[in-house]
Amino acid sequence: MSVYPIEFTQYFADYEQSFAGWDFAWIHDTGRIDSEPLDWSYVSLLTSQMASADCMLDMGTGGGELLSMLRPLPRQVFATEAYAPNVPIARKRLEPLGITVAALERDDDLPFAEGQFDLVINRHESYDPAELWRIMKPGARLITQQVGGTDCTGINDALGAPYNDEFRHWTLAFAVDQLQKQGFRIIRQQEQFPIQRFYDIGALIYYLKAIEWQILGFEPALYIEQLYSIHLHIASHGYFDVRQDRFLLIAERG
Repeated sequence: MSVYPIEFTQYFADYEQSFAGWDFAWIHDTGRIDSEPLDWSYVSLLTSQMASADCMLDMGTGGGELLSMLRPLPRQVFATEAYAPNVPIARKRLEPLGITVAALERDDDLPFAEGQFDLVINRHESYDPAELWRIMKPGARLITQQVGGTDCTGINDALGAPYNDEFRHWTLAFAVDQLQKQGFRIIRQQEQFPIQRFYDIGALIYYLKAIEWQILGFEPALYIEQLYSIHLHIASHGYFDVRQDRFLLIAERG
């Protein structure tokens, strides 16, 4: 690494920064990364539905960062989290608000009763349509914003890294078909491919540490030449852009 200038290698310290919950403040709140606005607001869509809900489930709550800010909450609120290190973080944040947090091991085995929820919200979390059908009341709604399978593949291209084929099938059309086959009625569907912008190579390194499935086994030293090329691109152009993959689904249980 010593052959590279300090203006580049100093950013490798970002790889050592801790990442907990689902908090990107280290790079987002400091303006080192930004994203093009979506044509919808997930939270705004939730607000009107929460007002009439009695029992709500938040799937994949992370550290509870977003859920803790939602108001007004329904009478009963539950949350799930599959990433074990996030569970105590979420419980510390959410339990004082009266929200029960359940550690999750399998999407198809949720620890809830049949017909328990009249609203299920899900931001960037996997789900099993049959299990959703089981825990939702007739007429209950699912509101989910998902990350599509082509998300930020421009990073893989720039680094010469293989795609993670586990998620390549995950598209709006695939998700709609899954839910409809289960019996859900699609209320709204929408997709968008907004730009995600990195303003320095350290922000990209930190991002790849946090989003570990983007490039499996990522370590900066394995891609140092390619990272330096992106660093030079940023120095010349001011930023490095890739395309995200997002879609929105609102579905109703029959």
